[in-house]
Amino acid sequence: MKKSIFGILMICMFSVSMAFAGEVKTADNNVAVLKTENKLTTEEVASMTKRVEEIRNMDKSNLTSVEKRELRKEVKGIKENVKKNGQVIYISAGTILLIILILILI
Repeated sequence: MKKSIFGILMICMFSVSMAFAGEVKTADNNVAVLKTENKLTTEEVASMTKRVEEIRNMDKSNLTSVEKRELRKEVKGIKENVKKNGQVIYISAGTILLIILILILI
C-alpha cells in the first residue's frame, strides 16, 4: 500500500513539474531590439584623459577650496562620462572559464 501511494505521488509530482517546464513564450521573442548607443570617439576620450592629466599635474596649493571642489567635480564627471560612453568590454567569469578551457584543449 505504501509503495503504491508513493508511486502515485511521484508520478503526480513529475507530471506537474513537466507542465511547468514548458517553453515560456513572451511577446518580445519576435521583436528585434534596436539600441542606439552614444559611443565616444578615440579623439574625445584622448582629450578627456589629457584634461584629467592636466588637472592632476596642476599646482593646487594656490587654489581655493571652491576651485579645488570644482576641479574634483570636473574629474569625476569626465571619469563617469568615459566609463558610461567609452569603449569597454565586459567579460563574465563563465566566459573567461570557457576561453581558458578552449585554450587548454587546443
